[in-house]
Amino acid sequence: MITAVDHVQLAAPPGTEGALRAFYAGVLGLTEIPKPPALAARGGCWFGTGAVQLHLGIETTGFRPARKAHPGLRVTGIEAYAARLEARGTPVTWDDELPGHRRFYCADPVGNRLEFLEPDGRERP
Repeated sequence: MITAVDHVQLAAPPGTEGALRAFYAGVLGLTEIPKPPALAARGGCWFGTGAVQLHLGIETTGFRPARKAHPGLRVTGIEAYAARLEARGTPVTWDDELPGHRRFYCADPVGNRLEFLEPDGRERP
């Protein structure tokens, strides 16, 4: 029986760890999680907050960003969060098609799609 999602992994091209750290820690405010030494040798980086973990793994050949598949990250204060991203140079695209939620999308530095959402108090149909 599945009891929880442990983490979500996204791919990134070699040599992008600095940009990923600047975005996921600096812009999104996540904490970097040290990787076990055997896994750290592969490159990439892990981030988390509370029970949420995002792993960025290095795709050594044929990297293509996830443009449809994406993690959906629940936030509080979504308007302020969107403003934070835009103030730091990350454009956001609002979407009002999910009843009961405010949400927007953005891309990380390597082009992976991220969704941010917050319940708005209205019920889903």
